[in-house]
Amino acid sequence: MLPPAAAPHDVVEKIAKIEAALDDVVNHGDDDELFIASYLQGHFAVESRQLEMKESATIKQLDENMTTSLERAFANNELEKDDAKLVNALWSRLFNAL
Repeated sequence: MLPPAAAPHDVVEKIAKIEAALDDVVNHGDDDELFIASYLQGHFAVESRQLEMKESATIKQLDENMTTSLERAFANNELEKDDAKLVNALWSRLFNAL
């Protein structure tokens, strides 16, 4: 069992909102959307959970951590350039919807 989140309530709520939006894409998207959302969801799960454990967490930190995580993955050629652009676009859309 995971320990409870230490992050401020508004940060935890925004993380939950992004998580729900990702789940929606995974559950209702076409094959390409499913691939992009699933890839992003993997990074999001790691970064958001780590951030939730910090009392000083901010939503800006989440964006910075996600951007860094994705940039590292793309630098390692984990995705084709076109797919990387789609992942970045989905992250931007989800984050800007907050």
